[in-house]
Amino acid sequence: MLNAEVLCLECVMKRPIVILIALLILCILLISGCATQPAVTSDDLTVYFHDEHFSPPQDLPEADKLFELPDIAVNSLRREVMRSKNYQQQSSVMMHQWLANYINASDGGFRYADNLTRSASDTFEDREGNCLSLVVLTTALAEELGVKVEFQEIDIPPVWDRQGGFYLVNGHINLKLLPQEKGNIFNISTPSIQIDFLPERAMQGYQKRRVSRSTVVSMFYNNIAAEALVEGDYDRAYGLLKLALEQHERFLPALNTLAVLYRYKGLDSQAEALYKYVLNVEPEDMNTLNNYAIMLSAQDRLEEWADVHKVMELARIRNPYYYYGMAQQAYFDREYQDALIWYKRAIAKADYRHEFYFGLSRTYWVTGDERRAKQNLKKALRLTTDEHNKRRYQSKLHAMKSH
Repeated sequence: MLNAEVLCLECVMKRPIVILIALLILCILLISGCATQPAVTSDDLTVYFHDEHFSPPQDLPEADKLFELPDIAVNSLRREVMRSKNYQQQSSVMMHQWLANYINASDGGFRYADNLTRSASDTFEDREGNCLSLVVLTTALAEELGVKVEFQEIDIPPVWDRQGGFYLVNGHINLKLLPQEKGNIFNISTPSIQIDFLPERAMQGYQKRRVSRSTVVSMFYNNIAAEALVEGDYDRAYGLLKLALEQHERFLPALNTLAVLYRYKGLDSQAEALYKYVLNVEPEDMNTLNNYAIMLSAQDRLEEWADVHKVMELARIRNPYYYYGMAQQAYFDREYQDALIWYKRAIAKADYRHEFYFGLSRTYWVTGDERRAKQNLKKALRLTTDEHNKRRYQSKLHAMKSH
């Protein structure tokens, strides 16, 4: 059982990736019986703000300025473009392809690093950042070059980190660079390019969900609000969370962080009202349920606390992604027999998920069972509808057959 509040952020791990199954992975759960008191909620989010308990913070970053680049960065980018064009001598490389190469270039490119969430300007200066910082930077560079982007949130299992009295549960975001339109004609022969700043291990087989720019800005504000909360700067955290919710008023991670902030300010009734609001919006939000349970336990409301944990445990044993997460961890720990067991349990719960069969295939392969490895990779290939996964599975199947 977790005994500290959970804050949900995007890509701010402070140590190497370790997938801990301390809570449910991508849980589907029911809220019935969760609390004995009726939930009193309002659709007007302003009733959940309590400015009277906080001092106005200074120098909060404006949303548009998060994507601003300094003149030195813009000039450097333009010089690189012109130098590349002169060198390529009428090259057919499109601008989104050039930018992808520029971002990932070994000499002068940008690299992933576990650190704080920062603006495009700060990330450009240091040539590194966490995934959200690098997404913001790439967006800023794309805008300078007239390249359109699409943002994607990735449903990876949560990655946990402990800081002070908090658990930080980290999500992941990347983006696509889209090919340019020429006049009224869109080039459908040139694919979009996915830019990701985490190793393949963190990406394989997980679902992607397109999100808006305003959601990305909400993620940014929520991240730096959580950082301020961990540092004890409650006024700044509150101001940043209000900015996050101005961008996306039902951004659940920010609502959860706001409720945790209220708890640390001693505003338990305000926190509970917000927890109930979030669970009214999304009864399946695991982080909010966990934090609500912590508050119930601290108040000795043990019957309500027990109801929450019954729901959580039932969700854990029903959820195929719990078993998948256990399998992934066992595989990367080289505990291959355990991985086989967990992958098979995941498939028993959801035999339509291609990533489960892919995991089973590669585990059979490293244990020397080539026949079963090929069988399960063929199943993964039949089930996937994503072109990237199809190409990847076909390539691996071809390599197996050539082995």
